[in-house]
Amino acid sequence: MTDFPALLRRLVEAEVEFIVVGGAAATAHGSPRLTLDLDIVYRRASQNIQRLVAALGPCRPYLRGAPPGLPFQWDQQSVQRGFNFTLTTTLGNIDLFGEITAGGGYEDILPHTVFLEVFGMQCRCLSLQRLIEVKRATGRPKDLEGLAELELILEQQRGD
Repeated sequence: MTDFPALLRRLVEAEVEFIVVGGAAATAHGSPRLTLDLDIVYRRASQNIQRLVAALGPCRPYLRGAPPGLPFQWDQQSVQRGFNFTLTTTLGNIDLFGEITAGGGYEDILPHTVFLEVFGMQCRCLSLQRLIEVKRATGRPKDLEGLAELELILEQQRGD
């Protein structure tokens, strides 16, 4: 089970620049759907990667689905050389994206974000409109299933 508040707190307190996307963003916007991991797009600047590595280091990040014992080093160099990481930690699952399909990287999606209170913390999340567009563009069945619900939430927010 993923401890969303603890993972987010680690990132926020370390001043990591990140944007909540995916199912966690949908939940933050009011979707009742269950998500099993925290999806974020992180800024790929060197100092931010350093903060990200430091924030998650104590949680012993490891590649989710990789066989036990597979060599993996969680450090700034690994993150700098990599891009997207699906990780398991002592606090649960977190997916780190250098960019997302139909959205781009941190700087690309930054103008399409809003601050929402999530577990008592202010977190930057992908806007509901942009989240709908991204989920539609990915075309994955699990993303398409929740579109009608997200569109209804958007209509209610707009007062349609």
